[in-house]
Amino acid sequence: MSLEALAASNDLPNFLIYDTISAPPSNLFFENASLFGFFGDRNNAIISSAACEFTPQADVKPAQPRRKRRRRPRSCKNKEEAESQRMTHIAVERNRRRQMNEHLAVLRSLMPESYVQRGDQASIVGGAIDFVKELEQLLQSLEAQKRTVMQDKAKSVVDSKTSSTTTDDSTTTELELPPFAQFFSYPQYIWCHAPRDYPPPPEIHRSPSLADIEVTLIETHANLRILSPRRPRQLLKLVAGLQALRLTILHLNVTSLEFMVLYSLSTKVEEGCSLTTVEDIAAAVHHMLSLIEAEKPAHSQ
Repeated sequence: MSLEALAASNDLPNFLIYDTISAPPSNLFFENASLFGFFGDRNNAIISSAACEFTPQADVKPAQPRRKRRRRPRSCKNKEEAESQRMTHIAVERNRRRQMNEHLAVLRSLMPESYVQRGDQASIVGGAIDFVKELEQLLQSLEAQKRTVMQDKAKSVVDSKTSSTTTDDSTTTELELPPFAQFFSYPQYIWCHAPRDYPPPPEIHRSPSLADIEVTLIETHANLRILSPRRPRQLLKLVAGLQALRLTILHLNVTSLEFMVLYSLSTKVEEGCSLTTVEDIAAAVHHMLSLIEAEKPAHSQ
């Protein structure tokens, strides 16, 4: 039966045969359905479920474009600038090494061969340290001998009773100063010398103490100069006291002149030492000398 005959017949309900194989797109189906008026009356419109069945595509989110990562701007220096800086650094380092080798060669030439066992840098610098300490001890000894000769010369002038012959002003000035005064540049403590023999310099104002004490501290190395009267077992107690304070003695010079004695010590501040400034070290040495001075009368009795 043709489609027109079925549509004209009143016995059968109106229906639509839809060929899913040769069907056009779904929008054409709905347009044809609206033309035939199937959606106008739901009771008269019977649509085959198999014919009308279609699967809509799932909602697919559009792919978002990838965000470009911000790259750090590269250095504007080109290869020529980098190469120029590298060559400059090499030239500066080469010049520094050349100067260092020249200075070490000069330093080695100024020292006796016995102070330099090997030719490496550490041996040369270590030998120079020992040589400087030896020169310091020799200088202190010569200073003591010089002062002794000057004192003998002054006494001879007084004994001859020649008023016309007088000593030089420079000699008189040196005799008025305490011995080894030129070794103290910035002492933390000034001993009250006898006003007639050893008046303290007027430009230095320090509290009176038992000795002239000067301390210099560079990183973990401290140099001490102590000028004091001779006391029984003073050096032994000083060394023991410094060791108890965790000050390791690396070098020690002792120069005596009449009743005075000069100690030059090179020490290393070990880990755990509570003395961190020159004032602390000088105060500790002053305290040790005070204890030694307090024990002097008891020891003499």
